[in-house]
Amino acid sequence: MATKILLIYTGGTIGMAKDYSNQSLKPFDFENLIKYIPELSLIDSEISYTGFDKPIDSSDMNPNHWIELAEIISKNYEKYDGFVVLHGTDTMAYTASAISFMLSGLQKPVIFTGSQLPVGDLRTDAKENLITSIHFASLHENGKPRIGEVCVYFEYKLLRANRTTKINAENFDAFESPNYPDLGESGIHLDVRKHVLRTENEVRFSVNKNLNTELGLIKIFPGMSQAFIENMFDTPKLKAMIIEAFGSGNVFSQDWFKDLLRKKSNEGMYIIVNTQCAGGMVEIGRYETSEIFVEIGALNGFDLTTEASVAKTIFLLGQNLTPEEFRNQYESDLRGELTHLTEY
Repeated sequence: MATKILLIYTGGTIGMAKDYSNQSLKPFDFENLIKYIPELSLIDSEISYTGFDKPIDSSDMNPNHWIELAEIISKNYEKYDGFVVLHGTDTMAYTASAISFMLSGLQKPVIFTGSQLPVGDLRTDAKENLITSIHFASLHENGKPRIGEVCVYFEYKLLRANRTTKINAENFDAFESPNYPDLGESGIHLDVRKHVLRTENEVRFSVNKNLNTELGLIKIFPGMSQAFIENMFDTPKLKAMIIEAFGSGNVFSQDWFKDLLRKKSNEGMYIIVNTQCAGGMVEIGRYETSEIFVEIGALNGFDLTTEASVAKTIFLLGQNLTPEEFRNQYESDLRGELTHLTEY
């Protein structure tokens, strides 16, 4: 029996085709998808299409669009066996991470993909990414989907969405999962690595659309001015500040900076510590230059990517949690997004 896959177009290069009469790009006609990509007819799936009323560049993607996308998935969840989301590459990892937190009880694949070149371009990566994403989404075993989580597929690799970051603006191999193994690979055969897949508890599927964007993100670098940092922290209504620290969670040790962190923490702001390194994790207190974070009880981001950290914070700020509940959930592995130090 053929699986039913819903293709959701939000915008981005993968949804564009080249008009060779004037060399411009125009929106892709998904009703004629088989005409453009006849190989899709070889997949034993019924493919349907929907998307945003007005496709957007991924640079303009924001939490309101995350909610719109989650609503599309929710409305169609019982009708389809899997979902493939076409998205621009610039913010794909942010959106995919956010959707992973917003969907609870997920038992079906939601696979994000995109491309660096449009369909119809001589050397396009769009066809392979689209075909294989649909193929992965259609895989079943014993009557159930083989994949039951939010993923990103790009250039032969299937990655956990909230472990994914964009590493290259030009190469086809644009995404990487620096701290978690690939979930699958496309070669002669589709290789799904079952031992690293996440399985959601048997709870009813639901969508949580409560989000709050009152957070900041600051990347520490040598020579930062006191005025700049103080202005960032004094942003009105700010509830959380994510600090991308050096190495395993280290910052410069000037007294004014420590005093600022103490003040903001006492006022109730969540101070979250991530590492700006691509690999490895935060170990608060390992070095003397991170002792201020121990003192104020900063939250540990462990090995969260920037994208997952931002998305998780926006999600948790929307849940009206107590400080203790917020800490508990931020430092817990909710959707396979982080690894604790004891697991390394």
